[in-house]
Amino acid sequence: MTDETSAPPREPGFSTLAIHAGAQPDPTTGARATPIYQTTSFVFDDVDHAAALFGLQTFGNIYSRITNPTNAVLEERVAALEGGTAALAVASGHAAQHLVFHTLLTPGDEFIASRKLYGGSINQFNHAFKSFGWNVVWADPDDISSFEKAVTPKTKAIFTESIANPGGVVTDIAAISAVAKKAGVPLIVDNTLATPYLWQPIRHGADIVVHSATKFLGGHGNSIGGVIVDAGTFDWSATDRYPFLSKPRPEYSGMVLHETFGNFAFAIAARVLGLRDLGPALSPFNAFLILTGIETLGLRMQRHSENALKVAEYLAAHPKVEWVSYPGLASDRYHALAQQYLPKGAGAVFTFGLKGGYEAGVKLVSNVELFSHLANIGDTRSLIIHPASTTHRQLTDEAKVVAGAGPEVVRLSVGIEDVADIIGDLDQALAKV
Repeated sequence: MTDETSAPPREPGFSTLAIHAGAQPDPTTGARATPIYQTTSFVFDDVDHAAALFGLQTFGNIYSRITNPTNAVLEERVAALEGGTAALAVASGHAAQHLVFHTLLTPGDEFIASRKLYGGSINQFNHAFKSFGWNVVWADPDDISSFEKAVTPKTKAIFTESIANPGGVVTDIAAISAVAKKAGVPLIVDNTLATPYLWQPIRHGADIVVHSATKFLGGHGNSIGGVIVDAGTFDWSATDRYPFLSKPRPEYSGMVLHETFGNFAFAIAARVLGLRDLGPALSPFNAFLILTGIETLGLRMQRHSENALKVAEYLAAHPKVEWVSYPGLASDRYHALAQQYLPKGAGAVFTFGLKGGYEAGVKLVSNVELFSHLANIGDTRSLIIHPASTTHRQLTDEAKVVAGAGPEVVRLSVGIEDVADIIGDLDQALAKV
């Protein structure tokens, strides 16, 4: 007999979802860990089953470029953690961005982007995307009105990062979402640096979330991947501006994807009209490694944030350091936004400026011992880089400064080692600057 007055089922907590969402014991072997389905293709039950799969009339697996059971668990897990309706796992963060805009834009269209982004994204938007006829218009995340002023009839989307890489800029997602809603376009948020443990942009108005899963989701510097999360919040049929979703698709016998798939239509479109034809598929082995990393995401992000705050406090008091940009510091210009959006911590990545400028930055990264000097973030290990001489080198000097990668800037991705050892390594390296 059922007690109709009993409380509704309890919603699982973050760490429970990080371990269990999307996964079940393997039905054939009973394996508890998600198996690596290292196969190119899958057997059909019969010709009718094959036809239904190819026609999007039933869900299942055809070919690992499009779907794979290991990747599917990763997709369900990240969607659950971000609070989205569906997700798509792809080969890299850049591939995720490419597929998002391929689904939204046609030649001659525009999108607005925060000018404070990862240098690789700036390069992708400024140069590679122009080959497709997609034009970026830059706006200042510190001046929300600049996003409003950038809107034109050609605008199809707005893009920003939750925490900007490398400058530690905390973006007012709710305010930019209001601009996007007024313009009738989706808001895309790169949530790589914050991860859903620290921040869920969908709760603040994001319509699409992207990740470089290479970074904190995987967390161990051993696999490259990307994820697109569909919030299920945008009405793709409100206008004819998004034909991939609102118009009949000849590839699928005239099917209208938004009409058929509703609040997860964007994830479907990115898969069957983007991933299928452009092909940036994620290896099932990489999906397995990223899944394993996600199981400890909450633990790692808490330790990353705790360590980073202590390192930032140490650097802020160091005589050879001109400034520190870390929103966890009470003195930081983004501290109020961090308190609003990042109550669990301000993340692992931040920048600081050396009084000796460019040469001092090169000297510092040449003398660390525990830190690894490389072009990545989000590892369990502490990482360091001088962006002006590496990741942002392709930008002009003015563009470097605008992107938060001026000549004196050093970026840290603080790991989960003992914080005394992290600070000790910086201390000995700074002594040689």
